[in-house]
Amino acid sequence: MSDEQINFKVTDRRLFNADGTPREIPEDEKTQAPAPVAQAAEAPVQKQEETGAEPRQQHFDAGESEMPDAEDPANFANFIMSIASNAASALGMMEHPVTHKREVDLELGKHWIDVLGMLQRKTQGNLHPQEHQILDSLLADLRMQFVSLKSASEEKSKSAFTGRDIVGG
Repeated sequence: MSDEQINFKVTDRRLFNADGTPREIPEDEKTQAPAPVAQAAEAPVQKQEETGAEPRQQHFDAGESEMPDAEDPANFANFIMSIASNAASALGMMEHPVTHKREVDLELGKHWIDVLGMLQRKTQGNLHPQEHQILDSLLADLRMQFVSLKSASEEKSKSAFTGRDIVGG
């Protein structure tokens, strides 16, 4: 063993304080921060100083036509489509895979639509343009179906009773 003492420099690279506010990063630390490995492998990421974007924001070239992990069966697009198929089944848009019947369950359909909406909020700015488009169109279609079924059921319940039903005539 040698008597040399090894000096370490500890650098805090967190972008946020404990209370969630953005941390002020000194200029010398900004230039030393390496690109995160996961993002570097997924897509080209520009430095925050160049774009003024939020941290973790991914930037995709307009020329990129293929989604990342397009051939992977467990990619994000397939994941949201599986959730959307649950919602579509609950809203009677497709047959149930087991019973082969079209049944409407508005509460269950609303639950799956809300799950997709939560994913849309949580992944905002981190999706490939095609993934973003798929999620937006699925949500728009499902929400329109839900609203039409909900309004149809409300109309049916309003017209289900007449004055004769109430007074007994």
